[in-house]
Amino acid sequence: MCVGEGDGVWGEAQFSILSYPLTSLSDSTSICLHQKSTILLASMDWCKLSLLLLMLGKHGLCLQEEVCSKSVITSCKDCITSGPFCSWCKQLNFTKAGEQEAVRCDSRAKLIARGCEREQIISPQNKEDIKQKDPLSQSFDSKEPVQMTPQKINLILRPGLPHKFNVSFKRAEGYPVDLYYLMDLSYSMKDDLANVKKLGGNLFDALNKITKHAKIGFGAFVDKTVLPYTNTNEEKLKKPCDENESQCQAAFGYRHVLSMTPSRETFTQKVTEQFISGNLDSPEGSLDAMMQAAVCEDKIGWRNNSTRLIVLATDAGFHMAGDGKLAGILEPNDELCHMKDNLYVKSNEMDYPSVGQLAMQLEQNNIQPIFAVTENVKNVYMELTKMIPKSVVGVLSSDSNNVVQLIENAYKNLTSKVTVTHDILPDNVRVEYLALCDHRINDSPNKGVCDQVQAEQEISFEVTVTADTCMMEKSFTISPLGIKDKLTVTISTNCECQCNDIEGNNRHCNNTGSITCGICSCNQGFVGQFCNCSVGNKDEGSIRASCRRQNGTECEGRGDCVCGRCQCHTTEQGSSYHGDYCECDDEHCEKYENKLCAGHGKCNCGKCQCEKDYQGTACECKISEDGCRTPDNSVCYGRGNCICNHCVCKGGYQRPYCKECSGCTSVCLTKLSCISCLGLSQSKENCNNVCNNSISKYEKVEKFNLQSKECHQKDSEGCWIKFKLEQLTGEDNYSAEILKKRECPEPPNVIAIIGGTLAAVAVIGILLLMLVKLLIHMKDLKEFKKFENEKKKSKWANADNPLFKNPTTTVANPLFTGE
Repeated sequence: MCVGEGDGVWGEAQFSILSYPLTSLSDSTSICLHQKSTILLASMDWCKLSLLLLMLGKHGLCLQEEVCSKSVITSCKDCITSGPFCSWCKQLNFTKAGEQEAVRCDSRAKLIARGCEREQIISPQNKEDIKQKDPLSQSFDSKEPVQMTPQKINLILRPGLPHKFNVSFKRAEGYPVDLYYLMDLSYSMKDDLANVKKLGGNLFDALNKITKHAKIGFGAFVDKTVLPYTNTNEEKLKKPCDENESQCQAAFGYRHVLSMTPSRETFTQKVTEQFISGNLDSPEGSLDAMMQAAVCEDKIGWRNNSTRLIVLATDAGFHMAGDGKLAGILEPNDELCHMKDNLYVKSNEMDYPSVGQLAMQLEQNNIQPIFAVTENVKNVYMELTKMIPKSVVGVLSSDSNNVVQLIENAYKNLTSKVTVTHDILPDNVRVEYLALCDHRINDSPNKGVCDQVQAEQEISFEVTVTADTCMMEKSFTISPLGIKDKLTVTISTNCECQCNDIEGNNRHCNNTGSITCGICSCNQGFVGQFCNCSVGNKDEGSIRASCRRQNGTECEGRGDCVCGRCQCHTTEQGSSYHGDYCECDDEHCEKYENKLCAGHGKCNCGKCQCEKDYQGTACECKISEDGCRTPDNSVCYGRGNCICNHCVCKGGYQRPYCKECSGCTSVCLTKLSCISCLGLSQSKENCNNVCNNSISKYEKVEKFNLQSKECHQKDSEGCWIKFKLEQLTGEDNYSAEILKKRECPEPPNVIAIIGGTLAAVAVIGILLLMLVKLLIHMKDLKEFKKFENEKKKSKWANADNPLFKNPTTTVANPLFTGE
């Protein structure tokens, strides 16, 4: 809606102008130029045009109109919390007779237009109180330098109304730098370690170019000393390198070698004492090492007033949270320091940290990582920098001989880009940033980013804070990433009206009530807009209940309950609400072609009362039945109403003429009782109770003549009867044709059924007897075989019977000599 960039032509021309807020006008003013505005510029020279643009303010040309989006308003507080541009008029007698007090709530411009005096308008504004604003430091000295200002600010905000303030930043010259060199000592980094031992002095020289207050520390890492990351054979744990490697230190996870020191000799000596180690898999435990280096502040020796850098030198990827499960390590990383004798002692007990955990700890401790990696893993760490703020990637040569130049370039990249953002915000608070510099980056409104910032260059950020709802006092901090300086913002809201009312009874309220922001607050026993109704001994609640319909809102929110009856307000258009509970108005009926009741009727309590010859919910149609006439000259076949020259069919019948009912129950079923009666009876009068006059005419035929669907159903005697029905004009009006011949099934043969049943019983009995006999026979065979087997196994004793006497007697002659 405003004018924009583009195609301007001097003289009488149509052109577009960029849309910006007009800051130089009051908050009650609304100015906008239409997108294709015709502007006469023939008599305006360049100088005057430039002066006009300057007068319109540094942000440009347009203000949107202020709108007060109010809902149910009963008090000043309701008003000012309903929208940032809502104002309340406390002027007495501002409302007219019958008007609701909600008209006191509107935009400032509209209240003034309605006659409210400016000094009688209540519209709380945002308040800003800068508690601490130390000037920016020019350079670093023994004192703590100030690089961002202000440091403390208190805001009292109106809900929904944005508040803007600026913060300034300038990096102090010679600000201290703490650099922690964290090196991968797996076997593949053997050549790199040798070069780092030689380049220690060069690294100090590079840091001294940046600041005279530089310190450097050293740490090393490999991976967890458990399978599958490291060979757990006892000899391999002591010497994980190749057999030909004479100088090899035992496997370890992370070792802190040297705390922050300004001594070049100490650094060179400690690095020279380091030897290579080894592991099995390619990814390393670099996240474990970075986490400990970040949280073990005392062990590492980080200073409070320094730029903190971690240089991670590696040629491999990294393990992260979840990878510990491969080794049976399930305990998540607790983000705490676990260093003992300069070793990470919980390496084999805790899982690796997640990228999110590491990013949070680096940010909380104002540490900026530099990933010095080889070309083969560059893309991996480039993706990692997207998740870790204020981090940068540099590519190492194969033997790390360019590490000094890499760190120098990375530091310049980090310090030339300033990012300002906030910590966790209170609920219902929004903060947006606009960088006021030459090279701003508009990545997100949640942070302000300035790039290519030179040393000692002062830059600013416009911060916009908005509280969406009323809230108690809360605080949050704003700070540049990687810098210790912080701005503490304390925020509270102003949701109360300061009306400065005079206490005590007021004549305006019949001396039976006091004034609160222009509205009467009645004493006990009195009610009404002006406290003019005395309830006496009656219960005020019961009196007010008589003004509520179905226990709803009092007078539907459209009137005042005066002595138990609703006095309705006037609408915004000037008419009055009406009804016992003010439930009706004559302005919200249906419209047609943007006309109430199409201009052919009157709106009464939300419904259109149409003029003669018009119909429809919005009186949009002339009464006519031409479009509803059927071939038999009926209207909608008597099964619908003709509204707006179209049939509105009764339940189930289909347009356009309500001829068929696809969703209705089949008439073959619903009319079966009637058809059965007519088919068996000789007179129609005998079936009136069954048919209910739904069959106008019927005929018994030998052959069907109707073209409708044939019905085939069983009648009350069990015979199949065939008939056809044709629906006539009306909902339940049919003609029928019934076939004279019915299909009746023959009765069952009782003798055959009884004979068959007896025969079946006999056969089943015989089969059962044979089955029993067979089972008995099988059991006998089994017992006999068992007897035979036992008989074969029996053995009889061979002893002599003492009762047995041999029948043969032998007598010897005593005289016989044998000769």
